[in-house]
Formats: sequence, structure tokens, C-alpha cells
Amino acid sequence: MRLDKLVAQAAQQSRSNARAAIRRGAVCVNGAVCRAADAQVDDTAAVTLNGTPLRAQEFVYIMLDKPRGVVSASADKSDVTVVDLVRGSWPRRSLFPAGRLDKSSTGFVLITDDGAFAHDILAPKRHVPKTYAVLLDTPLTAEMIAGFAAGVRLADGSVMQPAALGPGAEGPCSARVVLQQGVYHQIKRMFGVYGAGVNELRRTAIGGLQLDETLGPGGFRALSPGEVAQITQHQAAGCE
Repeated sequence: MRLDKLVAQAAQQSRSNARAAIRRGAVCVNGAVCRAADAQVDDTAAVTLNGTPLRAQEFVYIMLDKPRGVVSASADKSDVTVVDLVRGSWPRRSLFPAGRLDKSSTGFVLITDDGAFAHDILAPKRHVPKTYAVLLDTPLTAEMIAGFAAGVRLADGSVMQPAALGPGAEGPCSARVVLQQGVYHQIKRMFGVYGAGVNELRRTAIGGLQLDETLGPGGFRALSPGEVAQITQHQAAGCE
């Protein structure tokens, strides 16, 4: 990779600012000052900017605990978006949410600039499960659990894939749902078949990766390579 591209990418700067830093001798490669912006740097090189080690990232993967009232989009004319919440930390990335949560829902939203990865985990054939904590306006029933396991037929006649449903930890009206598909308002529509309304919906996991609950509403952090790999581990625990 060109040195100016690496510095710009790793330090979240414009390419022109990166070239200026290189010209003034602020960048070292393997301990030696390098003033050539077009120098080719391999993956093993130790690069520093003002003494701070830099490492190029081809893509970024961000875990966000989405608050209520924020929309799952890259941009919106009237509402705050999930990308608005994280953009200040990655100002030069073309970020977007890999999947959506309703405006009123909360929890784990994955934000990235890796289009191929997002397409891969959202593709129906991959069946990457997503886990939700749900608070209903009526107690969970055995009929609901059996119906979800068989595949709920929605009011419009469409039949959903089987989903794992079980009791939650917050009392008789709480539930835990594991879905392997992403139909519009799916969970609310599935419970609606049984006359139950959804008061709260929170995504707690994508694939094998659990939401970091220490983040708090609006909190976010970059994922490690190991955590990104967990997303594609499909063996999410079923409901007990």
C-alpha cells in the first residue's frame, strides 16, 4: 500500500494531510523517517505518525447499542441515524448499518464499510441468526412457542421460517426470540398473530456475537477480528 494511503486510512486523515505529515518528517517506516508519499509499504512494516504506531485497516466493523428513536440508516433528513452516532470516530469511512432495527427498537446494530461482508451475513442462504429480548403486553404462552417453532403464518398469508421462542428473564411477559430471517416488522407481526403486542424489542446478539451491555445506549466500539468471526458462527444458542 502507498504510504500516504496507509497514513490517511489508519489515522483517519485526508490524503493531503497525510502527505503533508510525510513531507515534514512526522512519519517513520521501520524506525527511519520516510518523506516519500508514494513509497510502497508492506503489511509487516512498522509505521508511526509522530511516534504513534499506525496500522492500516481495510474495513472497520463497529458494534453500536442503538438507542430508541435513532433510525438504522446512513443518512436521514429529519432523524438522527446510527451512522451519525459513530461518524466522528471514523470521519473518512463510508459507513452503513449491516441490517436494520426499527426506530423504536434498541440494541446491537453492526456498522461497517465492508459491503461484501454485510451482503454475506444478510443473505437468506447464510441463515445468520439474530437474538432478541422482547417484552410483550400479555404473558408468553405455549401456543406461541409451538407456533414460532412450526413457522408462523402472518396475516398476509406469508409463512415465516421456524424461529426459536422461549421465556425471558424479566417475568411472564418477557421472551427471547432467535430469528434466521429479516422480514419487515417480523417479530411484531408474528406475535400479532396471537393477539400479543410488543412493548419493547432489543437485539442482543448477531450470529455468535453478544452485544456488549457495558456500552450503554448510544455507546459503540470497534470489533476485534475474533469478534467479527463470531458473527458468522451460526451456532447461536436456542431458547430453553
